[in-house]
Formats: sequence, C-alpha cells, structure tokens
Amino acid sequence: MQGKRGRTGRMAEKDKLLGMTMEELKAVAAEMGLPRFAAKQMAEWLYGKHVRSIEAMTNISASARAALAERYEIGCVAPSDVQQSVDGTAKYLFPTENGQLVECVFIPEDDRATLCVSSQAGCRMGCRFCMTGRQGFGGNLSATDILNQIYSVPGSERLTNIVFMGQGEPLDNLDAVLRATHLLTDVRSASPCRR
Repeated sequence: MQGKRGRTGRMAEKDKLLGMTMEELKAVAAEMGLPRFAAKQMAEWLYGKHVRSIEAMTNISASARAALAERYEIGCVAPSDVQQSVDGTAKYLFPTENGQLVECVFIPEDDRATLCVSSQAGCRMGCRFCMTGRQGFGGNLSATDILNQIYSVPGSERLTNIVFMGQGEPLDNLDAVLRATHLLTDVRSASPCRR
C-alpha cells in the first residue's frame, strides 16, 4: 500500500524510523497497536542490524510490518555518487531529506576505518580557508540524514571511528548531532564502530 496523497495530489512522505529514540519508537509501537517490546525490536533492527526495509524486521508479525510500512519507512538512502582514490579513500555524495546533497568520506588505514560525516549542507560560518563555507548554507541535517551517511556507506561494518568533520559546523546543528551521537552510543543499540 502506498502513502496518503496530500492536497496537491502528490504522495505524502512517510515518517522515518531511523533517528528515532527508544521513547519515540515506543510511541510508534503504541500508535500501531503493537506490544511495548516491539519498540526494542525496532531499535535492534535499526541500530544493531542496520536493516534497509521494514519488511526485513522478521521478528515483528507480517501484519504489523505491513501496517508500519503504510506510515513509516526506515530512512536509509544509498549514496548517489562516489569518487574513489587509489589509496582506498572514497568520497560519497548523499541526498538529504530537504533535497540537498552532502559528502562523507571513508578513510581506510591498516586496522582502522574512519568515516568523516557532514552535519549541515554547506556552512554559514564563511571561513575563508574552507571551500564548504564558500558554497553557502543549505540547511541543517536531521539526525536521520547524519545516521544515513553512517549506515548506508559501503563498508560501514568496518568502521572504527566516526568524526564530524564533513560539511558544516557540528556545534551549529547541536540538537541533531547530539541525537545522532546518542543513538550511536546508546547501550541498547549496537554502534556501527567495532569495539
């Protein structure tokens, strides 16, 4: 079944599960008439197993998954472009919820793999030495956009480090950065970084 049509006749966007806290997932479970433990199941699928579809949440009943999929989607979007270096470094271009494009960079090195993620589309700081600052400010990224870079980049299972050194000034988008950081480090979910 597809989403609802808005007043313009276009399909209304579904809410994203990626980026929701445990309390928000509990509210989703209650809204959908699911048992309370379904929130923990959803969190494990989202943040531990990094599923890309609600259908993949196989310990939730098929009817509940179908009902969830009518209103929600995971929120993962594959990169739209990649530039690969001979040393294995790769720069990925990701679309965001508000229609912008942002970069993240995967840097492999011996037994480490670092991902440099963006927190904003462009930057409003205007630092003269920075190319991102010269392109202007396109908006803050949501926690979903930030987490999508981490979970959707090829090789995410190899990550040992995540740094907020991509596009934007992380402290200028503090709420989304803190939300994403909380979800990455919450003991109830599995971090994508190896321990």
